[in-house]
Amino acid sequence: MKKEKNESGGDGQRGRVSASFVTGAIALVFLVLGYQTAVFVHRAAVAKIIADRDCPDTVYVIDRSLAESIMSSAGAVVCPAGEPDAGNPEGNAGIVRQGPAIVRQGPAIVRQGPVVVRKDAVHHPAVQHVRDIHRPAAETFRFNPNTVSVDDLVRLGFSRRQAVAIDNYRKKGGRFRRRSDFAKSYVVADSVFRRLEPYIDIPRVDLNLADSAAFDGLPGIGGYFAAKMTEYRKSLGGSYSYKEQLMDIRNFDREKYDGLSDLITIDSSFVRPYPLWTLPEDSLRLHPYIRYGSAAHGIVLFRENNPQSSWTVEELEKAGVLSPEMAAKLSRCSIARPR
Repeated sequence: MKKEKNESGGDGQRGRVSASFVTGAIALVFLVLGYQTAVFVHRAAVAKIIADRDCPDTVYVIDRSLAESIMSSAGAVVCPAGEPDAGNPEGNAGIVRQGPAIVRQGPAIVRQGPVVVRKDAVHHPAVQHVRDIHRPAAETFRFNPNTVSVDDLVRLGFSRRQAVAIDNYRKKGGRFRRRSDFAKSYVVADSVFRRLEPYIDIPRVDLNLADSAAFDGLPGIGGYFAAKMTEYRKSLGGSYSYKEQLMDIRNFDREKYDGLSDLITIDSSFVRPYPLWTLPEDSLRLHPYIRYGSAAHGIVLFRENNPQSSWTVEELEKAGVLSPEMAAKLSRCSIARPR
């Protein structure tokens, strides 16, 4: 009897152990399933957040005049119709989709046809944090640090916070005139600058296309000289022929010129040849190289008494119409051929 009891007790103990094992196994299975479900949900949520980065949250269908005003004031990014959105700079007018024809207006490219403006909404910091963590590997492409969007700065390898800091600097009036200026920004590490330097593209100011505001943005210029540069261009007949002509402006010395010579340029296709051989005397007097003495009257007399084959600046100097100094300057100018 005792033996049977012991055996019965042993069988009961084995039964209890077996039940505990089953309960634990079931709990472990549910734990693993719960963990896998949580991981799946997390990954799906992250994937959705990342995918939404390229999907604007707000769409405006507006008339053309309103679209142009938004683009001119906010620097909208233009995307061809039918192409996927490539991202949207924070704080600007977003992506503008229009027709196939392209028209350039100032800094933006306007496409003819119906206009749709898209704009990202403000996202929760947690969402933005996920986007920053999972941002793609740094890219390299040509960019102008004065106009590149926040999203493109992130593509270049900056964090969202660093990109916003650069954008805030620009919004406060800051400007990168040279590549080295971009390196001085406290959010641009030396290693990042070395990687991006070959791709930095800061357009130089064309002396014949810029307005006084663009001149004002050059170092050492200011409003006074910006106005003088515009006035002098007009007196030259509408265009500069070579950059050194800036030093003909009163008080525009070599030091001032050297401080900006690498930031300016002259596209020869926009130079207007000066009509020296067709202008009347009163118009010739307006040119800074002809206005002094009787040079304008002498040019008219020279044209009337000499064949067109001899109508050159060198012949004007030989005839005593122009001084050697003025002849040297005028010979460097683009002059329309006599007709």
